[in-house]
Amino acid sequence: TTGESDASPEEPSSQSLFPLFLIVGYIFTVTLLIAWSNSQWSSDSMMRHFMAGFFLVFSFFKFLDTSGFASAFRMYDPLAKAIPGWSWIYPYVELLLGVAYLLSWQPLATNAVTLVLMSVGGVGVMQSLLQKKTIRCACLGTALNLPMTKVTLVENGTMAAMAALMLARSI
Repeated sequence: TTGESDASPEEPSSQSLFPLFLIVGYIFTVTLLIAWSNSQWSSDSMMRHFMAGFFLVFSFFKFLDTSGFASAFRMYDPLAKAIPGWSWIYPYVELLLGVAYLLSWQPLATNAVTLVLMSVGGVGVMQSLLQKKTIRCACLGTALNLPMTKVTLVENGTMAAMAALMLARSI
């Protein structure tokens, strides 16, 4: 179920988070292969390619079950709670961000939007963790049953930090 409970969450086993680590590992490996094939090892280029892969892959998983994703996302994301329909639009926003990063389209706007979305999402994740709610993480949709953990917070924080760094470098 995509619901929440008041029970204190147990620390998940690394096995339950294995799919997330595997996917992020694949995206990281592809990022390194792109850098190697282009002989372009700049941190900005590698962050851009990682973020493109991240958003494209993560949006794919959300599209597998949009209604399940929307329901799970509304449990913790502040924008999804406040704006009706946001949880339905979000996978498309991620898809567009992935394409924007891949094409290096409007980097200032792309990084600004990413910074805001990942920061807001991180606030929702932090609130859920502080309230010790047991919630299903919607980061990979509902195809994989991942628990909301500190790893989710690190994921949002890392994406926000990369967007902020690239934004600062472009100003």
